[in-house]
Amino acid sequence: MIDFATGSVFKLGEINPAEVAGELQPILVPNERVLVAAKTVRDFVAFTDKRIIAMNAQGMTGKKKDFTSLPYSKIQAFSIETAGTFDLDAELDLFFSGLGKVRFEFKGKSNIHYIGQLIANYVL
Repeated sequence: MIDFATGSVFKLGEINPAEVAGELQPILVPNERVLVAAKTVRDFVAFTDKRIIAMNAQGMTGKKKDFTSLPYSKIQAFSIETAGTFDLDAELDLFFSGLGKVRFEFKGKSNIHYIGQLIANYVL
């Protein structure tokens, strides 16, 4: 499992969900769809209609991969912080029962408002 206690885990840039759908297909449940995806050079986060999946490529080659599933049903609170003039990154903080705070940092051009609406749709 990814160690979320170390603070920010990823500096993400939004991508087309189709770019990670094939890699996620073996772990998705029937009829689960990837709605939003964002990635770094090797790692990514996917927001599906059921959960958040964080993939962390490990080792020199990145062939070993850790997929951490974060169900929306375990989110107790969340916040979004938009990018500003000098701080160009947007942030999503999620508070999970039994896990604590998980933070994802997005590059400024990411649609953090839509991601916040997506989370709200499944949590509220």
